[in-house]
Amino acid sequence: MKIKIAVPKETHPGEKRVAMIPATLKKLVGLGAQVEIESGLGETCRYSDQDYLDAGAVLAGSREEMLAGADMVLRLRKPPLEEVSLMRRGCIHVSYLDPFNEQELVQVLQDAGISAVSLEMIPRTTVAQKMDVLSSQANLGGYVAVILAAEQLDKILPMMTTPAGTIKPAHVFIIGVGVAGLQAIATARRLGARVEAFDTRPVVEEQVKSLGAKFVKVDLGETGQTKDGYAKALTPEQMEKQKQGMARACAGADIVITTAQLFGRPAPRIVDRAMIEDMAPGSVIVDMAVETGGNVEGSEVDKVVEIAGVRVVGLANLPGRAALTASQMYSSNLGNFVDHFWDREADRFVLDLEDEIIRGALITHNGSLFSETYRQIMNK
Repeated sequence: MKIKIAVPKETHPGEKRVAMIPATLKKLVGLGAQVEIESGLGETCRYSDQDYLDAGAVLAGSREEMLAGADMVLRLRKPPLEEVSLMRRGCIHVSYLDPFNEQELVQVLQDAGISAVSLEMIPRTTVAQKMDVLSSQANLGGYVAVILAAEQLDKILPMMTTPAGTIKPAHVFIIGVGVAGLQAIATARRLGARVEAFDTRPVVEEQVKSLGAKFVKVDLGETGQTKDGYAKALTPEQMEKQKQGMARACAGADIVITTAQLFGRPAPRIVDRAMIEDMAPGSVIVDMAVETGGNVEGSEVDKVVEIAGVRVVGLANLPGRAALTASQMYSSNLGNFVDHFWDREADRFVLDLEDEIIRGALITHNGSLFSETYRQIMNK
């Protein structure tokens, strides 16, 4: 009997990304799965129900029936609390979960006996790169951040020599050189801007230089990164040194883009009002961490606010502003996850509890908390 995979339509307000595109669905059908979709699944990315049917999908009679009959549920956003009870005990649910900020949801999933996979928790290993939704979406977020900043800025980014004179290139300063920061650097450079970047991890200096940008050095003492490649949290003293060292770079920048986030914790505040007031009127700051508390004092979710003449952009879900490409990448990550654990001989998905990827990403299983990392951080 074929495993039933359900893919419901996203219901989060303003979300245009879709969890699965027809090409990925066809791949899963080819593995031997029966993939059932909710009508309208891909309409925000201009995929019709017929596109999915042509790829081998089954159209669900209702969302409730589809969830109740599924062996596995694949989606993008975390499930609404009221939908957890619709899924049968033992169902495998795969999506973003934000587990450290959604303790009630984790408890409900545990009580319902759902095997809940949090895609944010997939370890950053070579094998898991093809499933890394955080990296694929952050990549697009970095790109979109530069485009939004260029739109808000009242000058052009590239140097331009004209009969009226030579226009100097805009100066862009990127704070945080993870996946998002690297793409922001590359995009700003492609648009012709002069780019500087800062990160607490000295190891990324060569990456910054390879993209044609200048690495701003601030002596913070001992820093580094976690085994998964994330920047380690700074001490209060290091945070103060960082602010002082970055203030000069911010003051000379036309655009500042902040990307600093700490996994499972509020984003660090790294640009305060005093730093904003030192920037020239008309400058732009894009706070990519606004949804997790914000890197910039005064930034507001889904708003562009003006502080001391500086436009502070706090728009949420930046990857969703390139919804088609973001959906293609997320869907591919999701398809690769299922494919990696698919048993070809048995024609089914195997939740290998000994596998490093599953051990990292599986939060609840068989009525209990499975993730050792989650238990340690939450003191469970």
